Amino acid sequence: MKRIALLHTVPSVFLSFAQRIRTALPGEDLNIHNTLDEFLASDANVRGFTRNNRNRLFHLLKAIELEEPDVIAVTCSTLTPEVARIRPFLSVPLIAIDDAMTKKAVTLGSKITVMATAQSTVEPTCQKLLEEAAKIGRKVELSHMVCHDAYEAIKQMNQSAHDAVLRKAAGEIHGQDVVVLAQASMAHMEKELAAICGVPVLSSPALCVEQIVHTLYLS
Repeated sequence: MKRIALLHTVPSVFLSFAQRIRTALPGEDLNIHNTLDEFLASDANVRGFTRNNRNRLFHLLKAIELEEPDVIAVTCSTLTPEVARIRPFLSVPLIAIDDAMTKKAVTLGSKITVMATAQSTVEPTCQKLLEEAAKIGRKVELSHMVCHDAYEAIKQMNQSAHDAVLRKAAGEIHGQDVVVLAQASMAHMEKELAAICGVPVLSSPALCVEQIVHTLYLS
């Protein structure tokens, strides 16, 4: 039996992510444990990622480590920089939601727009893109748009309002090589937004699941 631990900050991702893994591994005997901590994202969106938030995340991940999982995945891109810092202190593989997405994005072109619903994810996602671009020797031109109304809608579990805001925002994107969706909660809109933008649109969950599977079976 493979044991997978997931840390979420958004209820909609909490409700869907484990099923994504089970769909990718049909018939496999999996033990998937979910932890939801909405505070880590909501507080960071208001005050930034404080020292207390860093300590909270560190101790939370160390507690999850005690579950003895084969891999831990953190599904919130706001936490990505801290995941990188904490990784050396864990004895099991620790994956950030946008590791694979940002790595792929920089191979698709130099002009990249980051679409976000939470302000707190913009800087971590952009920084991650710059780091991945540097690894392959590519210079990238980054822009971003933050759909605040979509964030408020998803907090209220109003999916239709959330999606409507994203559609309108996508119509304002022109002249880009690729669009990156900063929140996992935006993933279901990937194909629709790609049709509106006319360029590849990447979201993190499917690529993250591929990384989880690779870590479980091929590493």
